[in-house]
Amino acid sequence: MTPDPLPGFPTPEDPPVEARPPIPATFLPAPPGRRPPPRTPEPRAGGTASRGVRRAEPLDDATRGRLLAGAHHDPHSVLGAHRVPGGVLLRALRPFARAVAVTAKGLRAELHDEGDGLFAGVLPMGGIPSGYRLVVTYDDNEIEIEDPYRFLPALGELDLHLIGEGRHEQLWHALGARPMTHEGVAGTRFAVWAPNARGVRVVGDFNYWDGTGYPMRSLGGTGVWELFLPGVGEGALYKFQITRPDGSHTMRADPMARRTEVPPANASIVHASHHVWRDSAWMQGRGARPVHEAPFSVYEVHLPSWRPGLTYRQLAEQLPAYVKDLGFTHVELMPVAEHPFGGSWGYQVTGFYAPTARLGTPDDFKHLVDALHRAGIGVLMDWVPAHFPRDDWALAEFDGRPLYEHQDPSRAAHPDWGTLEFDYGRKEVRNFLVANAVYWCEEFHIDGLRVDAVASMLYLDYSREPGQWSPNEHGGRENLDAVAFLQEMNATVYRRCPGVVTIAEESTAWDGVTRATHLVGAGGFGGLGFGLKWNMGWMHDSLEYVAKEPVHRKYHHGEMTFAMVYAYSENYVLPISHDEVVHGKRSLVSKMPGDWWQQRADHRAFLGFMWAHPGKQLLFMGQEFAQGAEWSESHGPDWWLLDPSYAAEPDHRGVRDLVRDLNERYRATPALWERDTSPEGFEWVDGNAYEDNVFAFLRRAADGSPLLAVSNFSPVVRHGYRLGVPARDTVWEECLNTDALRYGGSGVANTDPLKGESLRSHGRPASLTLTLPPLGTVWLRPV
Repeated sequence: MTPDPLPGFPTPEDPPVEARPPIPATFLPAPPGRRPPPRTPEPRAGGTASRGVRRAEPLDDATRGRLLAGAHHDPHSVLGAHRVPGGVLLRALRPFARAVAVTAKGLRAELHDEGDGLFAGVLPMGGIPSGYRLVVTYDDNEIEIEDPYRFLPALGELDLHLIGEGRHEQLWHALGARPMTHEGVAGTRFAVWAPNARGVRVVGDFNYWDGTGYPMRSLGGTGVWELFLPGVGEGALYKFQITRPDGSHTMRADPMARRTEVPPANASIVHASHHVWRDSAWMQGRGARPVHEAPFSVYEVHLPSWRPGLTYRQLAEQLPAYVKDLGFTHVELMPVAEHPFGGSWGYQVTGFYAPTARLGTPDDFKHLVDALHRAGIGVLMDWVPAHFPRDDWALAEFDGRPLYEHQDPSRAAHPDWGTLEFDYGRKEVRNFLVANAVYWCEEFHIDGLRVDAVASMLYLDYSREPGQWSPNEHGGRENLDAVAFLQEMNATVYRRCPGVVTIAEESTAWDGVTRATHLVGAGGFGGLGFGLKWNMGWMHDSLEYVAKEPVHRKYHHGEMTFAMVYAYSENYVLPISHDEVVHGKRSLVSKMPGDWWQQRADHRAFLGFMWAHPGKQLLFMGQEFAQGAEWSESHGPDWWLLDPSYAAEPDHRGVRDLVRDLNERYRATPALWERDTSPEGFEWVDGNAYEDNVFAFLRRAADGSPLLAVSNFSPVVRHGYRLGVPARDTVWEECLNTDALRYGGSGVANTDPLKGESLRSHGRPASLTLTLPPLGTVWLRPV
């Protein structure tokens, strides 16, 4: 039988209490050192009802202990308001409080102190008072707050189903910290996946990093814990306090945090984006042409050191203009995701969903991407799903047991970097990574992901000796889980994000890296589904060649031609990346032999050869102006080399002018990019002139229009050098010469048009004779 309400208590028919503005977190009182002993509440003046509040049935010791230890899976079943025989039981956990009262329309009822910060009472009411709030009294003040434990879950059944299936492609909308209005109240929903935890609590600057009063609830069998905290908004710092299976506690940053503190601080920050994109024209047009049939010239950048000290917004004022002036189609950003150690260059990630706070906020990073797009420049980003560091506040044994890493220690430990490898066979981990790839493309308008260290993912025996690894179910060395993950990631990104390209840094001969996932190759695997692949073989071989003295190069001629044997096995990018200009490898110009003039000439000739070779191209910052020193993340490129007051400034400016002209001619010449992945787009004219150190080949556009590229890697001028050409009636003109005076060369050139002669050469019906500059590359096209 429902008792009659006492005077002052609302009935179930009373209209709901109007939602009140939340109390800002900064209004919370500083907790005293000790909480006073329990006391009996006294009636308040002003017609409030307290004498009718009965003591609640005490919690049993086990429940009380689990709740106070942060090991209760369902604190909402204990805290908050619940119908019980004789009224409504209301219990609150407010450590350090002296008293707690319930208030609603026409109601203020003091709860009984149960000790340890627990306050409870049975209100003689027929129903739970709508929109009730708590009045909490401390030694020095009194505050009125919403009760977090009166709210239903703020995470929907569909979200939980997709998480359980490992198929939530917008996982960042479900997990992490999300400011929202829930049941008419503003606050933040916190959600985290921790299936092995005995309990999880939210801690932050809004509760003085004491999570005792903020336990989360476990939602079904998904391993997801959730809590909606009214009054907590953007900018709040937080972590999750996890009770491990053994009862110990660990404080962890949010794996799904979208904003973080500036390292070495590592708290997560509640974030909501307010950026208004202005790149609609770019986004609508970026997928108009398949990337392998489009110009694609990439400038690789390490943002923190490109011009040290600049923020994302300051970079937005300088980087787009610089890259546009040089004519690159894209920038590739070394890892932007948050990482604790700057010396890792971003390749040891702890915050997979947060741009590094070193340079600004997530919206500041969006501003940079927006500026690049409006300058007509695509944005690629290095993405690192191969491993993560062991920091004890991040992903390693996140909930007390291996979770993101493989449970087998021999599979989990990365032998090269002292990090941990992801467990690609676990559907939730795979979902975390696939959704992360989508996140950067959808939320930040990233145009491409260059996936780092793919080879280390694909092979179970990567950098492992016999006995240190176990074969797969078929007895092979392939990591079948990693193969399935990469296929799913690529398929999902291409389906959801039109115009985006994925690029593999893969250093082995794995078959089908850029083949469609549904096409099975000779090895029995479907393709991995990447759009492009770094040609590490071309990079290694060509750099080995140009590092030789010219007199010895004829013995290494095949190192420059071998790439054409497999050039059409994948869709390739030719990379001269950061990895080739650090750790004693020397900068690109410093790899070249001879004196300073010869080094610059070789540098220029090599770039001319590279830009004409089948495949897209990538050049790391500083190499565009022939920086002599290795790159260092502590100070970045040596921009002083371009200071007009420096005596050798013309030498470096000349190389940069060449790079600008290479990009201009490249973009204007379809023969150099339209058939990069088709054998019909390339013909050797002479690939065997090893005695001369000369390489000559034709590139053809889809309509057959040709470009003739000739490189002379000898320090001698070759006069009257005959080369076969397709037709005798064609007149050719020089459209680029890396030995031009304006680039710092000797000025040897073919200044007049060259007419084909009816003299067979190199298996062709016609030929022409030209002058080859020393250590130079020339491009010729029909007039």
